[in-house]
Amino acid sequence: MEKLSDLETRREEILSQMRSIRSMKRATINEQYLKVPHKGKKQPVLRGPYYVMSWREKGKTVGRRLTANSELEQAQKDIEAHKRFMDLCRQYVELTEKMGELERRQQEDSPEKKRRRSPSSRKKK
Repeated sequence: MEKLSDLETRREEILSQMRSIRSMKRATINEQYLKVPHKGKKQPVLRGPYYVMSWREKGKTVGRRLTANSELEQAQKDIEAHKRFMDLCRQYVELTEKMGELERRQQEDSPEKKRRRSPSSRKKK
């Protein structure tokens, strides 16, 4: 059985990891190809890939093309950091739930029993 102090230590470690995240973005990166018509050819030629980062903002999907490799790499890092943050949040919730259950179980098992009131001390309405 896990100890309350162990759960508290793990929770503090999670908070520390959350604080260490310096940049994140809740978004996705998609590859985009464009069909470009060429003279003398019936079928258009596919050009790309172009990378587009998209996310929701005020109920609408917003996108931004990532033109430089450095932008793409930073966007990938930020998205991974957000995924990591969400995983840490899930772990924090699970640990906090376990702590609550453990504390309640310890209170139920405590030797102090509640004193019952005698029937004469109750007021009749």
